[in-house]
Amino acid sequence: MSSRPSSSSGPSSNPSPSPSSSQSSSASQSPSPDALPSAADERRSGLRTLRRVWPYVWPEDAPTVRLRVVLALVILMGAKGIAVVTPLFYKGAVDALAAEGVPMLALGAVGLTVAYGMARVMNSGFQQLRDVVFAPVTQRALRQLALTTFRHIHAMSMRYHITRKTGGLSRIIERGVKGVEFLLRFLILSIGPLLLELILVAVVLAWLFDLWYLVAVAVTIALYIWFTFAVTEWRVKLRRDMNTQDTDANQKAIDSLLNYETVKYFGAEDREAARYDLAMKGYAAAALKTSYSLAALNFGQVVIITTGLIAVMVMAATGVERGEMTVGDFVMVNAYMIQITGPLGFLGTVYREIRQSLVDMGEMFELLSQPPDVEDRPGAVPLEVGGGEIRLQDVRFGYETDREILKGVSLVVGAGQTVAIVGSTGSGKSTIGRLLFRFYDVTGGRLTIDGQDLRDVTQESLHAAIGVVPQDTVLFNDTIRYNIAYGRAGATEAEIFDAARDAQIHDFIMKLPDGYETQVGERGLKLSGGEKQRVGIARTLLKDPPILLLDEATSALDTDTEGEIKGALARAGQGRTVITIAHRLSTIAEADQIVVLEQGEICETGTHEDLLARGGRYAHLWQRQQADQDPG
Repeated sequence: MSSRPSSSSGPSSNPSPSPSSSQSSSASQSPSPDALPSAADERRSGLRTLRRVWPYVWPEDAPTVRLRVVLALVILMGAKGIAVVTPLFYKGAVDALAAEGVPMLALGAVGLTVAYGMARVMNSGFQQLRDVVFAPVTQRALRQLALTTFRHIHAMSMRYHITRKTGGLSRIIERGVKGVEFLLRFLILSIGPLLLELILVAVVLAWLFDLWYLVAVAVTIALYIWFTFAVTEWRVKLRRDMNTQDTDANQKAIDSLLNYETVKYFGAEDREAARYDLAMKGYAAAALKTSYSLAALNFGQVVIITTGLIAVMVMAATGVERGEMTVGDFVMVNAYMIQITGPLGFLGTVYREIRQSLVDMGEMFELLSQPPDVEDRPGAVPLEVGGGEIRLQDVRFGYETDREILKGVSLVVGAGQTVAIVGSTGSGKSTIGRLLFRFYDVTGGRLTIDGQDLRDVTQESLHAAIGVVPQDTVLFNDTIRYNIAYGRAGATEAEIFDAARDAQIHDFIMKLPDGYETQVGERGLKLSGGEKQRVGIARTLLKDPPILLLDEATSALDTDTEGEIKGALARAGQGRTVITIAHRLSTIAEADQIVVLEQGEICETGTHEDLLARGGRYAHLWQRQQADQDPG
């Protein structure tokens, strides 16, 4: 959800984002006012951003794209040449009408007027042709940049995603991509050619009339550019603050909508509206400063341009009075000055937007520069799963450096065995599952599958070998068919149906009016908890992995639904190595081995019967849960 109408411009980059530890700070946070970069730093940052965009415009592996860029530039130069010549036809027509001098090229007033019109049409046609030729370059660059950003975000570790705010992240990417689009559209095909046109017009005036025309035009351009650049540098700081407020408002809006049910449960609609309004108040204040500064900039530009225009036209009028120039010359000078003021005004607008776009793009490229916490090592090989034996050897891990969660855990899960891990909240049960899927890397010890250290194999092959049924199955806002088929690309309808039958969900689906084409809603909220879990199990069965991780897959369900799901999970585990992380001990009584964790350490292992006979921690947990289920 956008926190405001998209009225501002612009808001990934070398195709392969280069990690930089110096840029690992959160991209959603802007520097504090007392730590803002200097103008020199801003320029260096802008140049770095341009260097990262350039490979998308001039790709080494796409000669046809390069050819389009060159062709667009050639067409543009032709358009500028015509633009410089056009006022000469205007002058000739006026002189012919005033019967002063010899008609240009002996065309006469009518012929020169037609030539003037044709020149304007050709100039416009060349500009449109330029846009047509260059448009595929822009769209290709945006597509590749969006894909690079998308892949990079997915490559980031869980540690990164749980510390980010989705709304702020999407806003940064949105502004950055729009900034790149503006840059490609205007910088390459506008700034350089505009400056060239200004120079050509000034030279033509000096050559035809007097050097003072060149001086007047040069001074006007210099003052205009200096004023525009100086004020824009100031406005960039205001824009940065506006971006910060915009991101904050967007984060609050999305966070509130994602927690729609919680807001309703606590009747907090007014409270959420007040939080959002406060954020929008901050954005409105920052946006007003930006608008006021824009008004000041525009007024100053108009004063400079008008002063220069008056000075040149006074010189031309004086020349006509002295008989040194014709009326046609006066009209031509006026046409050239209007032709200059247009590009100057456009140059100022483009520069303002480019500077603002560079700020937006800089935030996105900073995000792209953050390296993933978990990466494939150089020379990593695909995981080869034989029996599927899993070993934890003195595994240590902590989400924070000063707080260790797992403290030297050693465990062997035999090939084809079902091992359950139980323990109190915070004991480290789910952490083992996250380490197995390599959402995080161990900080000590080793974790292996069939003797292969997980850090030495590719993440793609590891993820393909493990199927996960989480506590809360989240579904895509699509059909039931799509969500089950997500388990394996290219699965046939028969395979999808078989997986649904094994998960005991097929009969339910067939009773629905739309069957497998039923929409599940945002995050699957149109289905009950048990139905979502069955779809999740079917999805995992379709994946057909040799290793299965059940992370408290039934803890959020009622007892009756849990009993129905239990049979589906048992069938899912047949012929596979299974690790079950459980809270309800009744669901894991038949496991080959039960591991009891307490405060990150293994305190007991054994079968259900063995652990009950010992009368230790497991027996205590079992008795307590049994008492809770049957208080009488």
